[in-house]
Amino acid sequence: MTQELSGRVAIVTGAGRNIGRAIALALADGGAAVVVNARSNVQEAKAVAGEIERAGGKAFAAVADVADADAVARMVEQAASRFGRIDILVNNAAVRAEQAFETMTLADWRAVTAVILDGAFNCVKACLPYLKQSGAGVIVNIGGLSAHVGAARRPHVIAAKAGLIGLTRALAHEFAADKIRVNTVTPGLMSASRLAGAPEPAHHSFIHTLAGRRGEPADIAAAVRFLCGPGASFITGQNIQVNGGAFLG
Repeated sequence: MTQELSGRVAIVTGAGRNIGRAIALALADGGAAVVVNARSNVQEAKAVAGEIERAGGKAFAAVADVADADAVARMVEQAASRFGRIDILVNNAAVRAEQAFETMTLADWRAVTAVILDGAFNCVKACLPYLKQSGAGVIVNIGGLSAHVGAARRPHVIAAKAGLIGLTRALAHEFAADKIRVNTVTPGLMSASRLAGAPEPAHHSFIHTLAGRRGEPADIAAAVRFLCGPGASFITGQNIQVNGGAFLG
């Protein structure tokens, strides 16, 4: 797979840590120039971009809230100006708040769906002209296992992640003539660290993998890298489950 993405340019949202970071590093290892997006933590984004550059790749950090369409447009124009093209978009940015539905306000609901679902919309809209010009554009949305198995206290997260699967299928149809492939990669139970002090989500207690371990960010990144490359040229509109057998569907 060495350098199968050479000459291509990728934007990875929410790439400062965990799965997003692993995806950015994997795409860069494949030869792509990578725009490392973070919502506010510029130091994390710069650290990932620095890792890529020290390994001989091309990258830069771009701070933008994907829920802000204007900020996304500026990021995309900066990326196109810097690298001359955009071939790959990975919609990974997400917030995974937990809250009882009974106490949830519409503002609470929208704070989550704005990042996960509206953010994907904003990024696709801004990148679309460049993805069309690519002639081999790729969009990968990062889903969530709870969208398939359900969980308490996260209806906004589950609804938004399930919405990404619908968006994937719709856009796969709509952009097929433009030679843009659109897929979802859905991680399972992950070992990725949570923010300091954040409790283990309750629904993790009833999820078990056939593989006998939790997933690592690199497991998800490998699937994304494959979908972005020439070996996946006949795959579009799919939801690829990467969960070690925790959910068979």
